[in-house]
Amino acid sequence: MGQNVIAVGPSFAVVLAVLVVLTAAVTLLGRLRVSRAVVTAAVRAVVQLGIVSLLIAAVLRSRWATAGFVAVMLAVATATSARRVTTWRRGWPVAAPIAVGALPVGAGIVAAHTMPWTTVAVLPIAGILIGGAMTATSLAGRRALDELRDRHGEYEAALALGFLPRDAALEVCRPTAGQALVPALDQTRTVGLVTLPGAFVGVLLGGGTPVQAGATQLLVLIALLAVEAIAVTVTVELVAAGVLHRD
Repeated sequence: MGQNVIAVGPSFAVVLAVLVVLTAAVTLLGRLRVSRAVVTAAVRAVVQLGIVSLLIAAVLRSRWATAGFVAVMLAVATATSARRVTTWRRGWPVAAPIAVGALPVGAGIVAAHTMPWTTVAVLPIAGILIGGAMTATSLAGRRALDELRDRHGEYEAALALGFLPRDAALEVCRPTAGQALVPALDQTRTVGLVTLPGAFVGVLLGGGTPVQAGATQLLVLIALLAVEAIAVTVTVELVAAGVLHRD
């Protein structure tokens, strides 16, 4: 086994178990009410990554299989974000900001030949971009709907002044929408100084040079900013139009 590869064995399993127990215990002591969610998320991660690890070799042999896997990513991201923002039944419009954010940017990166047109390169980038769009959509959607709920009086006042419903909603929820981009902005500002994100480390572990690793990570971070900015903008418009709503 290479020195740069994580050793999978009993000690690896023990470390994971200890980390999960530690996290659950801290959230329990802090009364954060997410202890069960921590354990559930960890178990799901183990099962899902185990299945993906077994299937990924077969998926990467075919571009059609890779495209199908990307479609599954989009579906899962939509379901997850919908549940965070409102409910599965009412939240299906979140598919729009996720797809409109991630797919065109990903296609542009591939079309510009800034990355190899291979399944082993396309699939990870697609996952990163879809995941970023999902997070930004969830944050923006939740915040926008919370603002409309908590500041409903201001919304009605804007209507009384002659604002159209969309414009009144935007006056309330747009000022805070940019906060959904804070995680991506902080990661981009501090890359190399505070963190060495996954793409950088992955290229190094794969045998690439530090310059190649840096270029790959830079491409990913800037692409994520574009994806998340698009997702946030579309999400706020959907909320303002009443397409994305709660009871």
